[in-house]
Amino acid sequence: MNDGKLLYRVAEVAPMLSLSRAKVFQLIKSGALISVKVDGSRLIKADDLRAYVSALGEAA
Repeated sequence: MNDGKLLYRVAEVAPMLSLSRAKVFQLIKSGALISVKVDGSRLIKADDLRAYVSALGEAA
């Protein structure tokens, strides 16, 4: 995730998290993963992706 990108599409995030696209959309719908919508595209900010992954360790 150190590619310098600030926003990622759901299809890019899914393999990063080893999840399906459907599961990423479920996480977004539940509020566990924050996203933004730009011109009809659902995007995840790099900082929000990092925050989600960091919070996983706290939930255990």
